[in-house]
Amino acid sequence: MRILLLADIECKALWDYYRKEELEGIDLILSCGDLNAEYLSFIATMSSLPILYVHGNHDAKYRQRAPEGCTCIDDMVYTFRGLRILGLGGSMRYKNDDWQYTEAQMRTRVKKMWYPIWKNKGFDILLTHAPAKGLHDGSDLPHMGFDIFNKLMDKYAPGYFIHGHMHMNYGRDHIREDLYKNTHVINAFERYVIEIPEK
Repeated sequence: MRILLLADIECKALWDYYRKEELEGIDLILSCGDLNAEYLSFIATMSSLPILYVHGNHDAKYRQRAPEGCTCIDDMVYTFRGLRILGLGGSMRYKNDDWQYTEAQMRTRVKKMWYPIWKNKGFDILLTHAPAKGLHDGSDLPHMGFDIFNKLMDKYAPGYFIHGHMHMNYGRDHIREDLYKNTHVINAFERYVIEIPEK
């Protein structure tokens, strides 16, 4: 299964200079947030591919107009062709705004997910906006990662942890892929394709 990952900045080849070849062979699109709703709606219209998304810390505008033809999977386990995806959008709280959480608030969200996670016997992908603590995160409050994400990986050992929020053009030494125990950690910034075995 080939999955297109999107986050934080719109890819010109998928919007301004749309090329259908960019989507050839793709089975699923996952968005990690902070993208223009019209951008996701455009891709959904042009491709007819399923697009699943979580909110970024700049997605308050989705309350007025959410991406059309896309499915929000925040606070749920969504199954696609046997692939179980847990969605937890938002970033560390640095001001009073939508989709920003303290560590304690994110822990509360995760606690409310215990039944869906149990019912689905875990999850294969953890899809978030923010990174995990100590994995691709920053030292400043807005870009700090959540420790609860590490604990989710420790307990359920998903194959993939996919996040956004950390722009690879910030000038920091960001890396695209990493490994946390048995979980592949991927920064979905702009556009990235992964291929995983069918369930």
